[in-house]
Amino acid sequence: MVRVNRENRSKFYTVKCPDCENEQKIFQRASSVVDCVVCGKILAEPKGGNADIKAEIIAEHE
Repeated sequence: MVRVNRENRSKFYTVKCPDCENEQKIFQRASSVVDCVVCGKILAEPKGGNADIKAEIIAEHE
């Protein structure tokens, strides 16, 4: 049997809310609207494959 090493193609981001500056992790390909857990502002919206991220990206995680 042949094993294929698949590279992880998606990432998690640590983002900072523009209103309350709360930091939280979101998925790059979010399939639903992601709200800030503190103030409720929309941080990401689904858009085809990748999410439309509306917050400042601080770090990337694989």
